[in-house]
Amino acid sequence: MNTTKTVVIALGGNALLDPKTNGSIAEQIRTIERSCQKIAQIIAQGYRVVLTHGNGPQVGNLLIQQEEAKELVPPLPLDICGAMTQGQLGYLIQQKLREALGPLGIAKPVVTVVTQVQVDPDDPAFADPTKPIGPFYSERERPMLEQKGYVLKRVGKGAKPWRRVVASPEPKDIVEIESIKELIAAGSIVIACGGGGVPVVREHGRWRGVEAVIDKDLASALLAEELGAEILLILTNVERVALYFGTPQQVFLDRMSVREARRYLLEGHFPAGSMGPKVEAAIRFVEGGGERAYITSLEKALEALEGRAGTGVY
Repeated sequence: MNTTKTVVIALGGNALLDPKTNGSIAEQIRTIERSCQKIAQIIAQGYRVVLTHGNGPQVGNLLIQQEEAKELVPPLPLDICGAMTQGQLGYLIQQKLREALGPLGIAKPVVTVVTQVQVDPDDPAFADPTKPIGPFYSERERPMLEQKGYVLKRVGKGAKPWRRVVASPEPKDIVEIESIKELIAAGSIVIACGGGGVPVVREHGRWRGVEAVIDKDLASALLAEELGAEILLILTNVERVALYFGTPQQVFLDRMSVREARRYLLEGHFPAGSMGPKVEAAIRFVEGGGERAYITSLEKALEALEGRAGTGVY
């Protein structure tokens, strides 16, 4: 295939860290190596690829380290932890992707952009934090954490049922978009918007990070739209989207129109904590002028681009 279409590929957490492993750097590298081999196959077909990725397990682990070492060094705020994990994962992806491209005779540079994503300081999400992050806490720990300004919600059972929750505001603008465009135009494969990007606000001409987490898929849709990409490819742990998922009535979907996808979303087929943001991201991308979006697994990524797998949104 000879194509010059730009595809933004949103890597899900399972493409970076196998949940069945112990989460060590060695295990992450092995998982990323396998993922980059699949991405390299897509690049070899002539697609102009831009990568985004999640960072949930990595930033969660980093927050645990902040808590455990707080008596020794001052803990870092969430926006700094987000930037650190963008650099961590970007470094590993760009290293392993270049290795995967070598045997295919492709010598494209691969570069990570630690990306800021602008959000609205008046976004309603700040008044109702819902996104769990970091470790679980006990009832005994709760008062001290709330004194620090943490918002905690009971999300589990047992001795440690509490978790910190933060806002998940809407992404409004990719701050580094012009730099990303220039790198792509120069022939680079760009990794951007890791973990949804570092959420920032601009007030009185100054930028500052905020204690929030941006949904990675929604940020990917915005990036794809601002780049004028033709395709958004959202990779997750299932091959296709399903109605009535997990029930005897389950039906897998090969494709959905934007109108159908919106209706299914409103009917509650796609929960907010799992498939919902992915379908919403696909809808926004196509409504914003994108040619098509696909939701599928890493293993079926290339087949989805060829129309032979996944769920397409048109």
